[in-house]
Amino acid sequence: MTLQLDAPRLVKTRPLVTVRNVSKCYGDVVALNDVSASVYPGEVLGIVGESGSGKSTLLRMMNLEETPDRGSYTLDLPDVQGNLFDLDRFARRMLCATKIGIVYQNPHLGLLMKHSSSGNVAERLLVAGERSFATLRQKAKVALEASEFPLERLDAPPIELSGGMQQRVQLAKAIALEPALLLLDEPTTGLDVSVQAMVLDTLKHLQQERAITMVIVSHDLGVIRTMADRVMVMRRGEVVEQGLADQTFQDPQHAYTQQLVHAKL
Repeated sequence: MTLQLDAPRLVKTRPLVTVRNVSKCYGDVVALNDVSASVYPGEVLGIVGESGSGKSTLLRMMNLEETPDRGSYTLDLPDVQGNLFDLDRFARRMLCATKIGIVYQNPHLGLLMKHSSSGNVAERLLVAGERSFATLRQKAKVALEASEFPLERLDAPPIELSGGMQQRVQLAKAIALEPALLLLDEPTTGLDVSVQAMVLDTLKHLQQERAITMVIVSHDLGVIRTMADRVMVMRRGEVVEQGLADQTFQDPQHAYTQQLVHAKL
C-alpha cells in the first residue's frame, strides 16, 4: 500500500469516500463537469467556491438526493458495496439513515419544525429500526447533549428555537447513529458571528472526540480554514485546485483561488 501524500497526517489508508468523474447537467446548465474527490477516514474535506460553483450539488450527490448523468460514488465500509448511485430509493434511504448524516443550511430541509427537538432526533432512530420509547428518548438526549444543545429545551420544537439551536438539533439528528460520514452544507450561513463561532467549536469538538469523517461546503473561507484538513476549490462545476488547507490558503496556485483568498484578506 502506498503512502497517500494528500491524506491528513500522512497516514497509510484508503479513502472512505471516493467520487469519480461525476457530471450533471440541468438542461443547458452544467452543474458538475467530471468532478472527482476522495475523503479519508477521520478527515475533514472543505469544498469552497462562489454560488453556482457546484459545491452544494456535489454534496447532495454524496447524500444520494440526486443522481448524476455519469460517474460513481463508493464508501469503503464492510457492508456497503458497489456504485451507490445504482441503489434504489429504499436502499438509499436506509444507507443515509445509518451511514451518512447531513446538516443543511436551511433547517427546514432537515427538521420537522413543529415536532419536539428530541422527536426530530428520534425520527432518525425510528427509520433505522429502533422501537423502544425509552431507548429513543435516551439516545436522542445523548445526541443532543453531544451537540451541546441545552437539555432543558429537549421538548421544544425547532420553530421556537434560535437559528443556532436549530443547527444543533440538525447536528444531533445527523450524529444520532454515529454515521461514517457527516455532510455539512453551509452550516453557519445566516448566523450571528458569535453563534457561528459556537457552532464551529461544537463541530471541531465532535470531530476531535469521535474522529468523524466530514465534508463541509461553504463560500466562507474562514469556516473552511477553521475546519478543514484539505480543501477543494470549485468554479463553474469543475475542481480548479485542491490540496492541504494551510498550503492552499498560504500559496494558492490557481488564479481563481488567489482571487478568493485575496478577497478574504
